[in-house]
Amino acid sequence: MASTNYCSSLTEFSRFKTREVSVGSLKIGSDNPIRIQSMTTTDTMDTMATVEQSIRMIDAGCELVRITAPSKKEAENLANIKAELAKRGYHTPLVADIHFTPNAAEIAAKIVEKVRVNPGNYADKKKFEHIEYNDETYQAELDRIRERFTPLVKICKEHGTAMRIGTNHGSLSDRILSRYGDTPLGMVESAMEFLHICRDHDFHEIILSMKASNTQVMVQAYRLLVNRMIAEGMNYPLHLGVTEAGDGEDGRIKSAVGIGTLLEDGLGDTIRVSLTEEPEFEIPVAFALAKRYENRGSHAKIAAIENNPINPFEYSRRHSAEVAQVGGTNVPRIIQDYSHQEEIKAANLHAVGYNYSVPLDKWGIKDQACDFIYTGDKSVAFEIPGTLSVIQNAARWEKKDRHYPIFSASEYQKANNKSHDLNFVQAGISDLSASFIDAIKADESVVLVLTTENDHGMAEQRAAMIMLMNAEYQKPVIFKRSYANLTENELQLHAATDLGALLIDGLGDGIWIDAVNAGSKQMINSLSFGILQATRTRISKTEYISCPSCGRTLFDLQETTAKIRARTSHLKGIKIGIMGCIVNGPGEMADADYGYVGTGPGKITLYKEKNVVKKNVPETEAVDQLIALIAEHGDWIEAEV
Repeated sequence: MASTNYCSSLTEFSRFKTREVSVGSLKIGSDNPIRIQSMTTTDTMDTMATVEQSIRMIDAGCELVRITAPSKKEAENLANIKAELAKRGYHTPLVADIHFTPNAAEIAAKIVEKVRVNPGNYADKKKFEHIEYNDETYQAELDRIRERFTPLVKICKEHGTAMRIGTNHGSLSDRILSRYGDTPLGMVESAMEFLHICRDHDFHEIILSMKASNTQVMVQAYRLLVNRMIAEGMNYPLHLGVTEAGDGEDGRIKSAVGIGTLLEDGLGDTIRVSLTEEPEFEIPVAFALAKRYENRGSHAKIAAIENNPINPFEYSRRHSAEVAQVGGTNVPRIIQDYSHQEEIKAANLHAVGYNYSVPLDKWGIKDQACDFIYTGDKSVAFEIPGTLSVIQNAARWEKKDRHYPIFSASEYQKANNKSHDLNFVQAGISDLSASFIDAIKADESVVLVLTTENDHGMAEQRAAMIMLMNAEYQKPVIFKRSYANLTENELQLHAATDLGALLIDGLGDGIWIDAVNAGSKQMINSLSFGILQATRTRISKTEYISCPSCGRTLFDLQETTAKIRARTSHLKGIKIGIMGCIVNGPGEMADADYGYVGTGPGKITLYKEKNVVKKNVPETEAVDQLIALIAEHGDWIEAEV
């Protein structure tokens, strides 16, 4: 069996040791801190606007400023931008973002400290055509790319300019798609082809990235890349990012799931959080993600894993037997914690998706309605809605309809008073003795609630799951994480990382966020559903694949995203791509159901999946025509008033 190694350790936190790369005076990789970067959204030809925005980014803590250079004129203007920044006392390294224009890259490489090239667009073809290649014709295409790419490599080497080889899931070339498919493996192969050309010229000032909007694909691609580097004796630094993450809560949760999952295993030397917001707002989010790992190495010891049954390169949900609609083929369940409240009233459930109408004596249930509430020692003195169940401490358990007990590991093994249908048992990794596992294996009514107090809690819970899987334990498992005294933003990022990383690996039949002084009930409920949505394990709302805007963008992305969201946010399960230009067009929105893409000033092209449906729609009409397109394909429903 091929090695599945992709990090230094699954149980002992340490950063994967990469080589040091210089981007101007900034050192990336090796033992250097995780570096924070972002990208301007201004027109690159507007020197002063780009400089002003760059300064706002730098003042917010941005350590690398990326600027788009779609053509030769923008690449040349980078010199003016750099000179004006220096005049104002700013010497932060600049990165030129290149997609289709090798000439622009060659100009920029003589001016700025780093260039980013996308292998899927740079000297390659993207027309969504399937082409049958034999080894000879495939090599001929590689030779053509080598000839076109080599001049840039030589310029970078001569001028001391670093390079990011940045593969994007949605812009894999037709050649790569034809041979490898739309896969993480294809992403890795695309980057490795360009990397090998660099190495042939003894050029090593390289950083690699594997970005995708789908967090599962993104994580798998980075892991595969590191696995390949280990096999070939390489250790280039990694730039992490979830592309087209969106805005607001959704964008932050999605970014934390993807970036945080990799940071948990010590991967990542520089990060960018791609939000459909002003770039300076990305910086605090990136800093908050990176900050958690400054002292992570001092965590409590976790026993090494000798046999890992999880395939880190391919999503497969762990099989579990169904227990009272938990586990099996059911979506992951959500538990909301009400044990800290003095009294539980019907009105309290509004925050978790249940609205009680007094005049109608009827419950209204939203798409984002939790499945269980935990009340501790408290009773619920009203008739609960039909889709909700109550969990109570075993000592105070009331044997009422849809009320279930929760035991500690020691309580469970001594208890005689148990439910015939469903018993929750809360345990940490230290409780998982062979005798305890045998006891819960034999009980068809058990759902295990796995907890942790380790600073490296995700790794400990993953190790506990691997222990259970190796013991052939097949009952449902719910992950519980406890937090206290955090801001709402911190809670979003921490929980999305800790729980999202486990769900990405196909683990878990539910989540339970226990937060004290760390967010409202409504926020925690929205966060819980957001984590499941971002990991694509439970879809409860519309998904927006929205790029973060840059100098190529042909319309106001923030305003347009808000307009589309206002009209379509009730379309549960539909994915809508909102792209500012053709670079971030049909490929970047990869698996979106519908696409809204800027193709010229004031002009929009609408897509159904990857197929163009309407070209050059006036921007003033485009949202209405998008709605009509959704209706035409039978996916439109009217929003409830």
